[in-house]
Amino acid sequence: MENKYTAFNGSIQIASGTIRVVAEAAKLLIDGGESITILIFNDTTGVQIDLDFSGTLTDVFSRLKQQFELNQDLPESRSQDKNKAKPGRPKLGVVSKEVTLLPRHWEWLAGQPGGASVTLRKLVEQAKRTNQGEDKIRRSREATFKFINAIAGNLPGFEEAVRALFAGDVERFSQQIGSWPKSIQEYSQKLSADAFGK
Repeated sequence: MENKYTAFNGSIQIASGTIRVVAEAAKLLIDGGESITILIFNDTTGVQIDLDFSGTLTDVFSRLKQQFELNQDLPESRSQDKNKAKPGRPKLGVVSKEVTLLPRHWEWLAGQPGGASVTLRKLVEQAKRTNQGEDKIRRSREATFKFINAIAGNLPGFEEAVRALFAGDVERFSQQIGSWPKSIQEYSQKLSADAFGK
């Protein structure tokens, strides 16, 4: 599934959607000759994305294709890579990577039914299930912090909003961002939807 992004012109949201949709909206504003400050964020991680808007819209889209690997089924290099032998069992989605453990860990793994690989996969799945709620809260808090740190660091109540965010105090967080521009408030609330364990 393709990631979604949101673009701001200063404190005003100008577009939300795929990277192509967002880039096109930003490029149209830039080409309009306005004095603008474009900031683009990943809707899942809150990470700010840098794009090169020089040249034509076609130029921008060409760079996007390289930067975000759009239309992944088209490049010849990918089809050639598929024919190369890879470690693991790629048809099953198994990827081989290095794991570093102490000797006592390897000894314990070797004695488990199915061996080290099966046991490690089971342990990872169990940890994912056990920590699912906490991981969701942590990811939401981190995404919200990355966004507000990039766009709202100079706004009143920023530091208190950060404290409230990581303390899980939704009421205090809402109070602190209440005076911020509407677009920033709304996007902060969107990113922090899972940050307070509700």
